[in-house]
Amino acid sequence: KKSNGNLIPLCSVNPLWGKQALNEIRRCFELGAKGIGELHPNTQGLSDLDNNNLDEIMYFASSYKMPIIFHSSEPIGHKYPGKGTMVPEKLIEIIKKYQNNIFIFSHFGGGLPFYSLMPEIKKLFKNVYFDSAAFPLLYHPNVFKVTSIASGYKKVLFASDFPVTTQKFALKKFNEVTLNMNEKKSILSLNADKIYSEVKN
Repeated sequence: KKSNGNLIPLCSVNPLWGKQALNEIRRCFELGAKGIGELHPNTQGLSDLDNNNLDEIMYFASSYKMPIIFHSSEPIGHKYPGKGTMVPEKLIEIIKKYQNNIFIFSHFGGGLPFYSLMPEIKKLFKNVYFDSAAFPLLYHPNVFKVTSIASGYKKVLFASDFPVTTQKFALKKFNEVTLNMNEKKSILSLNADKIYSEVKN
C-alpha cells in the first residue's frame, strides 16, 4: 500500500492445499493481488497436472484475468538446484488444457519461445508470456534479442530472480543487448503494465 502501486503483489499457493489454496488466492485477490505464482510443480509435489485442485485455481484466475507464473526448465544444459522437469513439452500441455488462462513462464520458458517459429506452436501463444528470471545464469544476454525475433518483444518481461541474482546485475547484462528504445521500454515495464492493468480487481 505504501508503494502507491509501484509494487504489484502476487499470491503463491500450493494447489495440493485444495480449498485452502483457492480461499487464500481469493483472500489475496480481494486485498489487491494481481497474479498467482510462482507455481513450481516439482518442489510443490504436483506431479499430476490433471489435479482437480489446479482446475479450480485456473478457473478463478481466468475469471479475473489474473496471470499465473509457472516455473520452467530447460530440457538440456547444466543442472542446478530447483531446475525441475517443467520443460517446453509439459508447458505446451498446460497451455492447451487451459487456453483461457494468461501464463507467464519463468526463465524464458525453458526455451519454449524459440518454438514459436513453428506456426502451430505460435498459435497457442495468444495468452503466453516469458520472463527473464535468472537469465544471466542460464543464457547469453542475446536471449532477449532471439526471443524478440521468435515470439515478439511484447511477449518478454524483464525479471531478475532476486536474490539468486540482483536486479542491478540483471539490468547490467540486459543493457548489453542491442535493442531499440521501444523494445527496451516494453520489456522492462510496458508489457507487465499491460498484463496487470487488465486484471479485474
